[in-house]
Amino acid sequence: MAVRAAVLSAIGSPLEITGIELPEPGPGRVRVRLAAAGVCHSDLSLTNGTLRVPVPAVLGHEGAGTVLAVGEGVTHVAPGDAVVLNWAPSCGNCHACSLGEVWLCANAMNGAADVHARTGDGTELHPGLNVAAFAEETVVAASCVLPLPDGVPVTDAALLGCAVLTGYGAVHHAAKARPGETVAVFGVGGVGLAALQAARIAGASRIVAVDVSPEKEELARRAGATDFLPATGDTPREIRALTGKQGVDAAVECVGRAVTIRAAWESTRRGGRTTVVGIGGKDQQVTFNALELFHWGRTLTGCVYGNSDPARDLPVLAEHVRMGRLDLTALVTDRISLDDIPAAFENMLAGKGGRALVVF
Repeated sequence: MAVRAAVLSAIGSPLEITGIELPEPGPGRVRVRLAAAGVCHSDLSLTNGTLRVPVPAVLGHEGAGTVLAVGEGVTHVAPGDAVVLNWAPSCGNCHACSLGEVWLCANAMNGAADVHARTGDGTELHPGLNVAAFAEETVVAASCVLPLPDGVPVTDAALLGCAVLTGYGAVHHAAKARPGETVAVFGVGGVGLAALQAARIAGASRIVAVDVSPEKEELARRAGATDFLPATGDTPREIRALTGKQGVDAAVECVGRAVTIRAAWESTRRGGRTTVVGIGGKDQQVTFNALELFHWGRTLTGCVYGNSDPARDLPVLAEHVRMGRLDLTALVTDRISLDDIPAAFENMLAGKGGRALVVF
């Protein structure tokens, strides 16, 4: 059956909206009709080669929808169920999984090399980051679908699949923000907006949002920021001024640029925690001298997928949504169609907006 999808034919090429042929779900596979998919910066990183996956590929890794059919052996979901796509399923068997660090699973991306679908002329297509959510329908491994808890609209739930798990987890699991602490979030995109809400949920006393675009202040404050600073060379000094000349207890960097990582580090108090969520290129070199590492006693840590276990954390996030503590609509700046995805990518390149949501 032919469906429409956004296809990346080669690294550096523009996305093409075209028809693809999906197979029926075989053993251990699930076919899903997409309700919505988020346009995430990680998809942009696939197009420019920062993140490498086999191409040509159907992109999109943040989505939710309804199960249409299941293959043999699939028992945890059934046709008609609402589900969230999990682009990084853990295998349960590798060293990281044995340690409970499922977000570092060595085999999570194995499915990206599979043949997912074909174009009309028979060209084989891969599933990007496993789930190929930029399409009207997709067929994925059963481990890539999680039942959507009750009380969360399926369209909004698409954001739970990446932005919210990542931003929430960065604050709660990686930075371990505690009530009364101060938090700074660098980058007010989808993940940054989720991190701001997570800091509010954690009970942070002061939440400082930083972005190069002053027009994002309203978005940031709606998500929970108590202060907003346009990014400049003076940002660390300004953050220290807001925090009794100490710096924040925890800084979360959601951009992936050397200058921003360095600014987040310098904005963190002595003994505080700096968490890097943004995905940067190999050319983004960050330097520290030995004396400052000793003197400041700060912790600098990377954060993959929010250090989250989606199966564990999805019900927690759903409860926050039901109780009104987490507003998924606050992360969405534009609701667009499948045909609008290339333009949404241009907006990301220009640093505009928070998170566009493709609604099918």
